[in-house]
Amino acid sequence: MIEVFIDGASAGNPGPSGAGIFIKNNGRVERFSIPLGEMENHEAEYRAFVLALEICMEKGYKTVSFRTDSQLVNRAVEKEFVKNKKFAQLLEEAIQLSRQFDLFFMKWIPSSENKAADELARAAIRKNKMKGQENE
Repeated sequence: MIEVFIDGASAGNPGPSGAGIFIKNNGRVERFSIPLGEMENHEAEYRAFVLALEICMEKGYKTVSFRTDSQLVNRAVEKEFVKNKKFAQLLEEAIQLSRQFDLFFMKWIPSSENKAADELARAAIRKNKMKGQENE
């Protein structure tokens, strides 16, 4: 089973944001640090989830177990419902993607167990900031 650790982070709310995706695949490790531009932290969490699902689909993974330290995202996926309508489209997109796997799990974990994805998300924030400086 492929283990996928995800995290979204923002420097400010809203602010420069990034997605961190850490994948364990039979002893191999894959790391993704993706700048997301300006957004709120919760949106970054959802976008990290959608991006991770897309990456797993592209790689042809069939059985995935996702881990997140975002209780908001985890609860929304469990209930297939989000209170804040701003995130409804992202949740719907994630649910549709997750249904394409033979087996999909999502589990909440404490932040202390999600350090690799967190570091990748923070690195992505710095990439945003560097892009902004190049454009000045």
